[in-house]
Amino acid sequence: MIVRRSAFALLAVVGLTGCAGIIPASPERASSPVRTEASPDVAPSAPPTSVAPDGADALALSARRGPPIPSLDIGRRQAERALAAFNTSCPSVVNRADQTGLTLPEDWFEPCLAASQWRGDPRIFFAEHFRTVEVGTGHAFATGYYEPTISAARERAGEYRWPIYAMPGNIPPPCDVACGDGPLTRAVIENGALSGQGLEIAWARDLVDLFFLHIQGSGILSLPGGDRMRIGYAGNNGYPYVSVGRLMRERGLLEDGQTTAEGIARWLRENPAAGRAIMQENRRYIFFTELDGPGPLGSLGRPVTPRATVAADPDFVPLGAPVFLDLEHDIADGLWVAQDTGGAIQGANRFDTFWGAGDDAYAIASGMASRGRAYILIPASAAARLRAD
Repeated sequence: MIVRRSAFALLAVVGLTGCAGIIPASPERASSPVRTEASPDVAPSAPPTSVAPDGADALALSARRGPPIPSLDIGRRQAERALAAFNTSCPSVVNRADQTGLTLPEDWFEPCLAASQWRGDPRIFFAEHFRTVEVGTGHAFATGYYEPTISAARERAGEYRWPIYAMPGNIPPPCDVACGDGPLTRAVIENGALSGQGLEIAWARDLVDLFFLHIQGSGILSLPGGDRMRIGYAGNNGYPYVSVGRLMRERGLLEDGQTTAEGIARWLRENPAAGRAIMQENRRYIFFTELDGPGPLGSLGRPVTPRATVAADPDFVPLGAPVFLDLEHDIADGLWVAQDTGGAIQGANRFDTFWGAGDDAYAIASGMASRGRAYILIPASAAARLRAD
């Protein structure tokens, strides 16, 4: 876990200081919605990163100036993906409040304008327009998510019997005891609480595949005849996310080496009754909508970018901000853009890297659980203001 020096340092046209300085706390913060699960069930429990009190933001936890951007090991192809992802996010970033306290909407105008016109080395773009900050200790933990492909049909028939629902109009508030019309938990929904309302988008062939689709928050439906349908997150039933992988590990149901997506799925299928019961202990249920665009949408309402999008906690990372990760799992090292959030992605320096669709994406995301270090890139104007404060 060492920040490696790069040949890019020779290309840099901007001199940056690497002095460490504490950025003081800010008394105000804005609010913003959190969108999706984007949380895997596979990795060992995340180690503590930076502990923050309830209601804290990046400034309350303290943000320390990080190293000069030219000193970070950023490959050109990786920087090109990050620049494209950043440019995609800009229309949302300049029009939303940042609840971390690190930036203001107007801080993003200049780098977003420059991104839309940039034709040179993308690494120089980031060096010119951004500075790094380290939130809390900077000790990071990253997992991975992907866009699964599952077998489904538009109509219920034969093996296709598990409904994929659109968002209902009225959802009772979550509760631990009987309330109103009754709690709309995963178990209650799977037992038919929403049937007959015309909410079915499609019907999945395998309940375990559907469960993992819920965890990822978006996916591709492979339909009979070769057609495909992309669906994305539309909402949830209000219950907190519970990791069945953690439950299975705590109960001794999985041996060492089995706490992967494949190991969990295999156990759930080999023990259908017990598997369904433990899946229902995650009472959160995800609703979907059909998508027409090139990819699933992140929390900014923009398409996420394979190998460039990272989900983060918006209390500690401005949505739309580039993030540099230096991890033990080297495949995830480099520059990402915070375009998404996740129900289980909470706290400072907790990240979920997006790998896209397909077998390679599944393999990488399923095995991603890595410690390391994180630096948040914020616009130069925001960094200058914070230093002055």
